Amino acid sequence: MTISTRSKPMTTPPMPQRLNHAALRRYTHGAAPPLLRGSMTPVPWRGFVASVRAVLGGQAAPGAFAGAADTGPLQVWQEAAQRRRNMLLVLVLLSALLAATLLVVTQPLDAPGLARIAQVGLFTLLFAWVAAGFVTALMGYRVLRRGDVRGLSHAQVAGQAISAEARTAVIMPICNEHVPTVFAGLAATAESLVAAGGARLCEVYVLSDTSDVPTRIAERQAWAALRERFEASGLRVHYRWRLRRTHRKAGNVADFCRRWGRKHRYMVVLDADSVMSGESILGLVRLMESQPQAGIIQSAPVACGLDTVHARSQQFAGRVTGRLFGAGMQYWQLGESHYWGHNAIIRIEPFMQHCALAPVKGRGGLSGDILSHDFVEAALMRRAGWQVWLVPDLPGSYEQQPPHLLAELQRDRRWCQGNLQNARLIAEPGLHRVHRAMLGTGAMSYLSAPLWLAFVGVGVGLWLEGGHALQAANPLLAPAIAGLWAATLGMLLLPRALGVALVIQQNQQHLYGGISGLVLSALLEALLSALQAPLRMAAHTLFVLGALTGLNLQWKSPPRQAERLAWTDAGRSLGALSLLAALALAAAFVANPGMALWLAPMTLPLLLAVPLVVWCGRPELGRGLRRLGLLLTPEEVAPPRVLQRAWAEAGLPLPAPTDAAPAKAPVLPLRPGVRTSVRAAGPAVKLG
Repeated sequence: MTISTRSKPMTTPPMPQRLNHAALRRYTHGAAPPLLRGSMTPVPWRGFVASVRAVLGGQAAPGAFAGAADTGPLQVWQEAAQRRRNMLLVLVLLSALLAATLLVVTQPLDAPGLARIAQVGLFTLLFAWVAAGFVTALMGYRVLRRGDVRGLSHAQVAGQAISAEARTAVIMPICNEHVPTVFAGLAATAESLVAAGGARLCEVYVLSDTSDVPTRIAERQAWAALRERFEASGLRVHYRWRLRRTHRKAGNVADFCRRWGRKHRYMVVLDADSVMSGESILGLVRLMESQPQAGIIQSAPVACGLDTVHARSQQFAGRVTGRLFGAGMQYWQLGESHYWGHNAIIRIEPFMQHCALAPVKGRGGLSGDILSHDFVEAALMRRAGWQVWLVPDLPGSYEQQPPHLLAELQRDRRWCQGNLQNARLIAEPGLHRVHRAMLGTGAMSYLSAPLWLAFVGVGVGLWLEGGHALQAANPLLAPAIAGLWAATLGMLLLPRALGVALVIQQNQQHLYGGISGLVLSALLEALLSALQAPLRMAAHTLFVLGALTGLNLQWKSPPRQAERLAWTDAGRSLGALSLLAALALAAAFVANPGMALWLAPMTLPLLLAVPLVVWCGRPELGRGLRRLGLLLTPEEVAPPRVLQRAWAEAGLPLPAPTDAAPAKAPVLPLRPGVRTSVRAAGPAVKLG
């Protein structure tokens, strides 16, 4: 369907001469529809200590929270989920017990000591964590090969008619973003939605929390051009800027619900880097209509769009290995799944009734506004008796990875603090045990870093005490250590091998550069992941310490463009860490050369952290790998139209196709590394 860019002239107020808040409020007047007020009132949290005390005292949860998700007879999918989770628990416990037994066998026979008990305990916990991920990927492989009759799939509702009453808002909260790339993706999404026949069903809302005045002017101009462009098609595009920017993104979404939530049955939430096809959005609506007890349905967005080595490695990993974990999570969770905060559809009425977020009481970094709101909102939705589903096979849902490791760690810092904060809510009344587990595993995903570091530290201490000499006399040492190494490496590497095997079994290797390109790319991604793992561990350890000590957190969006990372920026961020690693390695060598060799796999990547991060953040190196047919993904080899349009909307030329790609399917990254101006009503505003 062709969308006309011509329509009658809009009545747009002139740009304010003075860039102040009052003038900008007048400038944006009329950008949003008339209000239809609704209520969204948060319920204060009981608190961890009070919740535990109430459970120990036998007190029932207050009325509306009395385990709404667990009342009534179990549905078929719930019974299946219970069996599957029990199987997961048994497999993880057996794996951890076997690993602990092998580690105990390697210990000296005469003096276990507290340090050795701590070593075994830490290793057992961490191995159980790795085993849970491994078994999840294994079940994901099974689902992707054979399907899952209990899961929710977009194929179940393909082609179904949608009621005119299923009014849907497509909302994009933004805050100080790079306007050209954000609105290029939104324009491509809107165009695809119109082409799919969703113009009369959906309305688009840009919800701005931007504080920078020139950026807000650019947003207003980009929105005005977008509204004029789609006016003839019937798709309405609105813009709202908040003067009082409270509670971050969750507050932005809640403000939309209070103002216009009653106008719509559903809302599809986008991030600033999201792109979704019209069929994907309408597919979510169809799934909601077919599941009247569903409160949230989450798609599994595919990462794509940047040219740096780091981003392309992450994109490849998500496409080959990550989809196994997505399908595996759906297998365990079914209707009690994750919500990741974007590229998902929400039933607005129960969301307004049950998912308002009160601040966490107390002081320090783990109190105040909820930071990682999505997991908590999913838990509250399920507590109220509504289902939360993950649909990993829905096509047309895309997001963007950070361009380099520093940007990823910048994002991880706030995710770390948010997930640790969520752990304070784990005992709240009425939450389903699956969502309690999710809040716990969210925290564990960051706590595992200092736990691994503690495990290494205990091992170093035991080495210095001469434990390695005592172990040498143990005849079971060699086979036990070989078994531990084999089990650990198998847990970490087998999901990658299964991902590669699945691509070949589905005859999709041509979309990844052929079999040789696919295998070489998997090896390259595994190598990069191994080199980055110590840096992530060290950074996450610092983030945990910062969150627990209440250090200030700077909330900033990651860059949306693949710009070159400066050596000075990397040096300022990572130089001290590299120096610390060099001192630790030197001290270990002086104390015992064998211990230095044992620490080398962790310390050497830290010594090389600055050049590693800089080189992996180079777009030209990523494009060079693409020309060689490495780290290719289907979105590059045969990009869907919505991604092609997102590139075209940015006004950038199409790059030449790769040697491994069909000539008719040029490589079209979603968000290129070029700064452009916003072409809209009024003069263009340069950003950056």
